[in-house]
Amino acid sequence: MLGTAASMATIGTGITACVAGLAAHWIFGISVLEGMIVGAAIAATDSAAIFAVLRRSTLKKRLARSLEGESGMNDPVALLLVIGFVEWIQQPGFGLADMAGLLALKLAIGAVVGLALGRLATIALDRAQLPTDGIYPVATIAIAGLAFGLAEIAHGSGFLAIYLTALALGSARIPARRTIVAFHEGVGWVAQIGLFILLGLLVFPSTLGDVAWESLALSAVLIFIARPLAAFIATALSPLDVRERVMLGWAGLRGATPIWLATFPVVAGVGSGEELFAIVFFVVVTSTLIQGASFEPLASRLGLTTNEPALPRRLLESGRIRRMGGDVVSYRLKPGAAAAGHLVRELGLPREALVNVIVRDGHAIPPRGSTEMREGDELHILVRGELREEVEELTKRWHEGPIGTPAPPRLPRRGSPHSRIDTRRSCPAASSSASRWLAPSSSSPTRCSWTSRCPAWTPTCARRCASRCGGCTTRTASPASTSPTTRARR
Repeated sequence: MLGTAASMATIGTGITACVAGLAAHWIFGISVLEGMIVGAAIAATDSAAIFAVLRRSTLKKRLARSLEGESGMNDPVALLLVIGFVEWIQQPGFGLADMAGLLALKLAIGAVVGLALGRLATIALDRAQLPTDGIYPVATIAIAGLAFGLAEIAHGSGFLAIYLTALALGSARIPARRTIVAFHEGVGWVAQIGLFILLGLLVFPSTLGDVAWESLALSAVLIFIARPLAAFIATALSPLDVRERVMLGWAGLRGATPIWLATFPVVAGVGSGEELFAIVFFVVVTSTLIQGASFEPLASRLGLTTNEPALPRRLLESGRIRRMGGDVVSYRLKPGAAAAGHLVRELGLPREALVNVIVRDGHAIPPRGSTEMREGDELHILVRGELREEVEELTKRWHEGPIGTPAPPRLPRRGSPHSRIDTRRSCPAASSSASRWLAPSSSSPTRCSWTSRCPAWTPTCARRCASRCGGCTTRTASPASTSPTTRARR
């Protein structure tokens, strides 16, 4: 869903800004460029608002990931649009071509710096042997500052660079991952609190009444026309159906970011900057209240919810486990999963894999081999690092079946005239020729051609073969069983 998120963050943000800007120009009677500043500011969705809604939502994961990615990538686009329109007002010679070139240049440089530094930072953190987990968050702060600074020095978008760097780190298997995430969540909350305090100092309630009714009209245009139109156009080439496009069009929650962008014309000294700030503030508040309250009911009505959280969180810290050669695999038993109702011992896990904990209805259950699994259970499996892919392949069988080790085919009784034919037919690798089946294998003189060609050969098969077939010996046969006397007796 990275393509959908990028398309919504660029094309969608631009279309939303244009439609909302023209509406602001017509509703408030301000100039076109001032209207475009308002449109660009309210076109950006807010990451904090999106994450707050998704943490309590059961929206489908691909839609949740698209909204999550868009909310982070559209901030640089909206910022550059606001700066470009402010420059256009202050410098008459600054035109549309200059603005388009500035936007393309800053986005390109920011993307290159962010992707390159994100890759290098991932390798560095993975190879670094820091003495304690508490130092890793400090290292990520340094990486963030480096990404922003390098992009700005190169005349690129520092916000896009830092977002792509963080995206690369968040998607990689880095040490102390949960420690880093917890630290930055705390820093994010502190930043939001400080930002809202500053915004509260800039807002004068007495000025909101003058723009209340017009701002409600602009909110209606933004919610019902601008954002849905942008969503349908931006996702025209995406593999989404109409219901999913409707949800993306409705889920454009605004928050502190548009209000922060509205401070730029005030600081730059644009003539009606304070009025523009009041308009954006009122639109953001009304939009957030309406769309935030109806987000989950609309998703449920459209049939776009699941029984899993949209943004699941890992229960176990896997960074240090990976450094010791292990890994953690998490799996949730969906409704109708074949493993539901079976015991843990029947999962068919390798010897070096262990179900560490089962989360059921929000409670941790220490599992035993006799623990019965239910739909909705979250299994957290501790495995050796090299077995992770094998266990992930097993999860497909836990969903589709069959569960447990399949029973071996029943062999005919000793002495039966059809014993060799039935035994041969029971093996998928058996030759169609009985003589070839009983002929000794040149590559393995102690096994016949049937056993050499069988992909599922086990010691159990060897014992049964030894008791049914006198044409060869087996690889697990004892020295006494391979003596001429013993073979003659068989």
